[in-house]
Amino acid sequence: MEKTLEQIEKDVLDMIRTCYDPEIPVNIYELGLIYEVNINEDFDVHVLMTLTSPSCPVAETLPPDVEEKIRSVDGVKSAKVEITFEPTWDQSMMSEEAKLELGFL
Repeated sequence: MEKTLEQIEKDVLDMIRTCYDPEIPVNIYELGLIYEVNINEDFDVHVLMTLTSPSCPVAETLPPDVEEKIRSVDGVKSAKVEITFEPTWDQSMMSEEAKLELGFL
């Protein structure tokens, strides 16, 4: 049975939640590093994300890892992760869950 766009989006977000910044024990989605997830009708996925800082030690490895995981989602045709530093990430972008886990609440 072919998946709907909504099912693909849920599966992609679930997969993104398995990706972690190695320096912070919270997934990149809850950290607020994911700015946009766009999926077209052909199930091509484009993610706009940032890093905690421009000098982040995983700047070279995290985006390809995220792309690879998204491509592994059943139904996804292709995945592209684009990095931006606008707006600059800060702790206010974290979810309540992430803030609680890191002791900010």
